[in-house]
Amino acid sequence: MAMRGRRFGNNRDQNERVFNIEEWTPLTELGKKVKAHEITSIEQIFHSGKRIEEREIVDALLPNLKSEVIEIMSVQRMTKNNRKAKYRVTAVVGDQNGHVGVGAGKDIEVKAAIENAISNAKRNVIPIIFGCGSWQCQCGTSHSLPFTTTGKCGSVEVILKPAPRGLGIVASDPVRKMLVLAGVKDLWSFSRGRTRAKYNTLMAVYRALTNINSMKNIETIKIQ
Repeated sequence: MAMRGRRFGNNRDQNERVFNIEEWTPLTELGKKVKAHEITSIEQIFHSGKRIEEREIVDALLPNLKSEVIEIMSVQRMTKNNRKAKYRVTAVVGDQNGHVGVGAGKDIEVKAAIENAISNAKRNVIPIIFGCGSWQCQCGTSHSLPFTTTGKCGSVEVILKPAPRGLGIVASDPVRKMLVLAGVKDLWSFSRGRTRAKYNTLMAVYRALTNINSMKNIETIKIQ
């Protein structure tokens, strides 16, 4: 059952530790390059196809990242001796400027589960391509997406469609929070399937945004 009545927002002091790059000792080759300033942006990592294994990499490259806890659930599993209970947290992170990530984490304590979910979301951060793909607008600014995109996770399928400037984000509350953190200003969202599964819904949105980056010859698309 989802926990209600308690709200965990994007307060870094409550939910996250303060990152100091000088005290960080990288464990991966990618982390060492980031600390040595050989890699200076998330886009370089994304286009190289390398996987981010350390959350500190994202902390170093995106210091203004904000987090939002979407859902806290109590989950249980049976063992030979007794019933084990944990908390499962779904969280999203973003800098409201073209970067977003989704993650989930489990632990016997809520605070630790939140930290695990945020860490997982940071390791899944991707860059987003903005544009004005709505035929109703054609304003030439980067307030929406360049074209319609679709993503699927489990039984949930989400369609993200560019909207005219000034409309806002027409979507369910979890999807809207994610798109706001991503920096999208105007968008239509359509979904079908078991959308009560918030993690699957957010992952479907995440994959839809990823599909924009994976389109062939995306660099040649002229934002109008």
